[in-house]
Amino acid sequence: MAGSEAHHVMDTPKFDEPTKLLIVVSPYYKDIANNLLEGAKAEIEAAGATYEIEEMPGALEVPSAIRIADRQGDFDGYVALGCIIRGETTHYETVCNDSSRGLMLLGLQGCNIGNGILTVENRKQAEVRADPKDQNKGGGAAAAALHLIAMQRRYGPKSRGLGFRPGGNDEDDGSFQIA
Repeated sequence: MAGSEAHHVMDTPKFDEPTKLLIVVSPYYKDIANNLLEGAKAEIEAAGATYEIEEMPGALEVPSAIRIADRQGDFDGYVALGCIIRGETTHYETVCNDSSRGLMLLGLQGCNIGNGILTVENRKQAEVRADPKDQNKGGGAAAAALHLIAMQRRYGPKSRGLGFRPGGNDEDDGSFQIA
Protein backbone atom coordinates (compact mmCIF):
# COMPACT_ATOMS: atom_id res chain seq x y z
CA MET A 1 0.00 0.00 0.00
CA ALA A 2 1.34 3.40 -1.02
CA GLY A 3 0.42 5.06 2.28
CA SER A 4 2.92 2.98 4.25
CA GLU A 5 5.90 3.70 2.00
CA ALA A 6 8.35 6.52 2.63
CA HIS A 7 8.74 8.99 -0.25
CA HIS A 8 11.49 11.56 -0.71
CA VAL A 9 10.18 15.10 -1.16
CA MET A 10 12.61 17.61 -2.67
CA ASP A 11 12.97 21.08 -1.17
CA THR A 12 10.82 23.75 -2.81
CA PRO A 13 12.90 25.83 -5.22
CA LYS A 14 13.23 29.57 -4.61
CA PHE A 15 13.40 32.16 -7.38
CA ASP A 16 15.26 35.46 -7.74
CA GLU A 17 13.09 36.51 -10.68
CA PRO A 18 9.30 36.80 -10.64
CA THR A 19 7.68 33.44 -11.36
CA LYS A 20 4.08 33.03 -12.47
CA LEU A 21 2.14 29.81 -12.88
CA LEU A 22 -1.28 28.98 -14.22
CA ILE A 23 -3.24 26.37 -12.33
CA VAL A 24 -5.75 24.70 -14.64
CA VAL A 25 -8.25 22.69 -12.64
CA SER A 26 -11.27 20.59 -13.46
CA PRO A 27 -13.74 20.90 -10.55
CA TYR A 28 -15.78 17.90 -11.68
CA TYR A 29 -15.40 16.53 -8.15
CA LYS A 30 -15.43 19.91 -6.39
CA ASP A 31 -14.27 18.79 -2.92
CA ILE A 32 -11.33 16.86 -4.35
CA ALA A 33 -10.43 19.72 -6.70
CA ASN A 34 -10.51 22.17 -3.77
CA ASN A 35 -8.06 20.02 -1.80
CA LEU A 36 -5.75 19.71 -4.83
CA LEU A 37 -5.91 23.50 -5.25
CA GLU A 38 -5.13 24.10 -1.57
CA GLY A 39 -1.96 22.00 -1.81
CA ALA A 40 -0.86 23.56 -5.11
CA LYS A 41 -1.38 27.14 -3.93
CA ALA A 42 0.57 26.52 -0.71
CA GLU A 43 3.53 25.06 -2.64
CA ILE A 44 3.59 27.93 -5.14
CA GLU A 45 3.40 30.52 -2.36
CA ALA A 46 6.23 28.74 -0.47
CA ALA A 47 8.40 29.25 -3.56
CA GLY A 48 7.59 32.98 -3.61
CA ALA A 49 5.78 32.60 -6.94
CA THR A 50 2.37 33.84 -8.04
CA TYR A 51 -0.46 32.06 -9.80
CA GLU A 52 -3.75 32.41 -11.60
CA ILE A 53 -6.49 29.79 -11.68
CA GLU A 54 -8.49 28.68 -14.70
CA GLU A 55 -11.31 26.14 -14.46
CA MET A 56 -12.16 23.65 -17.20
CA PRO A 57 -15.19 21.31 -17.33
CA GLY A 58 -13.16 18.09 -17.36
CA ALA A 59 -9.68 16.59 -17.50
CA LEU A 60 -9.74 16.31 -21.30
CA GLU A 61 -9.90 20.10 -21.62
CA VAL A 62 -6.94 20.76 -19.34
CA PRO A 63 -4.15 20.19 -21.94
CA SER A 64 -5.93 22.40 -24.49
CA ALA A 65 -6.33 25.17 -21.91
CA ILE A 66 -2.62 24.98 -21.09
CA ARG A 67 -1.71 25.16 -24.78
CA ILE A 68 -3.86 28.27 -25.26
CA ALA A 69 -2.31 29.92 -22.19
CA ASP A 70 1.21 28.99 -23.31
CA ARG A 71 0.65 30.50 -26.73
CA GLN A 72 -1.08 33.64 -25.55
CA GLY A 73 -0.11 34.13 -21.91
CA ASP A 74 2.98 35.02 -19.94
CA PHE A 75 3.27 32.03 -17.64
CA ASP A 76 6.49 30.29 -16.61
CA GLY A 77 4.75 27.02 -15.83
CA TYR A 78 1.48 25.18 -15.39
CA VAL A 79 -0.20 22.95 -12.84
CA ALA A 80 -2.83 20.53 -14.13
CA LEU A 81 -5.36 19.42 -11.50
CA GLY A 82 -8.40 17.20 -11.57
CA CYS A 83 -9.68 13.76 -10.75
CA ILE A 84 -10.83 10.81 -12.83
CA ILE A 85 -12.57 8.02 -10.91
CA ARG A 86 -13.10 4.68 -12.64
CA GLY A 87 -16.69 4.10 -13.65
CA GLU A 88 -18.56 1.31 -15.40
CA THR A 89 -17.41 2.08 -18.97
CA THR A 90 -14.15 2.40 -20.88
CA HIS A 91 -14.51 6.20 -20.83
CA TYR A 92 -12.18 6.16 -17.79
CA GLU A 93 -9.27 4.81 -19.87
CA THR A 94 -9.88 7.32 -22.65
CA VAL A 95 -9.93 10.31 -20.29
CA CYS A 96 -6.92 9.08 -18.28
CA ASN A 97 -4.79 8.25 -21.29
CA ASP A 98 -5.66 11.23 -23.46
CA SER A 99 -5.34 13.89 -20.75
CA SER A 100 -2.00 12.44 -19.66
CA ARG A 101 -0.77 12.13 -23.24
CA GLY A 102 -1.78 15.73 -23.97
CA LEU A 103 0.13 17.02 -20.96
CA MET A 104 3.20 14.91 -21.82
CA LEU A 105 3.27 16.19 -25.40
CA LEU A 106 3.10 19.78 -24.15
CA GLY A 107 5.91 19.04 -21.72
CA LEU A 108 8.06 17.63 -24.49
CA GLN A 109 7.43 20.82 -26.45
CA GLY A 110 8.90 22.87 -23.61
CA CYS A 111 5.99 23.64 -21.26
CA ASN A 112 6.83 23.30 -17.57
CA ILE A 113 3.86 21.24 -16.37
CA GLY A 114 3.15 19.49 -13.11
CA ASN A 115 0.51 16.80 -13.63
CA GLY A 116 -1.86 16.57 -10.68
CA ILE A 117 -4.74 14.88 -12.45
CA LEU A 118 -5.61 11.97 -10.20
CA THR A 119 -6.53 8.66 -11.85
CA VAL A 120 -8.07 6.43 -9.21
CA GLU A 121 -10.29 3.41 -8.71
CA ASN A 122 -12.61 4.99 -6.14
CA ARG A 123 -13.46 8.16 -4.22
CA LYS A 124 -11.54 7.11 -1.07
CA GLN A 125 -8.29 6.86 -3.06
CA ALA A 126 -8.95 10.32 -4.49
CA GLU A 127 -9.64 11.83 -1.09
CA VAL A 128 -6.38 10.50 0.38
CA ARG A 129 -4.31 11.65 -2.60
CA ALA A 130 -5.88 15.12 -2.75
CA ASP A 131 -5.68 15.84 0.98
CA PRO A 132 -2.94 18.45 1.63
CA LYS A 133 -2.28 16.80 5.01
CA ASP A 134 -1.92 13.33 3.48
CA GLN A 135 -0.47 12.60 0.03
CA ASN A 136 -0.86 16.22 -1.20
CA LYS A 137 -0.76 15.47 -4.93
CA GLY A 138 -1.77 19.06 -5.70
CA GLY A 139 1.32 20.32 -3.90
CA GLY A 140 3.41 17.66 -5.62
CA ALA A 141 2.19 18.77 -9.05
CA ALA A 142 3.02 22.40 -8.25
CA ALA A 143 6.47 21.34 -6.99
CA ALA A 144 7.10 19.46 -10.24
CA ALA A 145 6.27 22.56 -12.30
CA LEU A 146 8.47 24.73 -10.06
CA HIS A 147 11.41 22.34 -10.39
CA LEU A 148 11.05 22.34 -14.18
CA ILE A 149 11.00 26.16 -14.21
CA ALA A 150 14.13 26.25 -12.03
CA MET A 151 15.90 23.80 -14.33
CA GLN A 152 14.90 25.76 -17.43
CA ARG A 153 16.24 28.96 -15.89
CA ARG A 154 19.45 27.25 -14.79
CA TYR A 155 20.21 26.08 -18.32
CA GLY A 156 19.22 29.38 -19.92
CA PRO A 157 16.73 30.41 -22.57
CA LYS A 158 16.42 28.63 -25.86
CA SER A 159 15.75 30.32 -29.18
CA ARG A 160 12.09 30.23 -30.12
CA GLY A 161 12.83 30.77 -33.82
CA LEU A 162 11.24 28.92 -36.69
CA GLY A 163 13.95 26.29 -36.80
CA PHE A 164 15.45 27.39 -40.14
CA ARG A 165 17.98 30.04 -41.10
CA PRO A 166 19.33 31.11 -44.47
CA GLY A 167 22.35 29.17 -45.77
CA GLY A 168 25.70 30.35 -44.44
CA ASN A 169 27.59 30.73 -47.73
CA ASP A 170 28.47 34.01 -49.45
CA GLU A 171 26.25 33.31 -52.41
CA ASP A 172 22.53 33.44 -51.79
CA ASP A 173 21.38 30.28 -53.50
CA GLY A 174 18.08 30.28 -51.63
CA SER A 175 19.00 27.23 -49.54
CA PHE A 176 18.18 26.86 -45.86
CA GLN A 177 19.87 25.12 -42.99
CA ILE A 178 18.17 23.65 -39.95
CA ALA A 179 18.84 25.83 -36.92
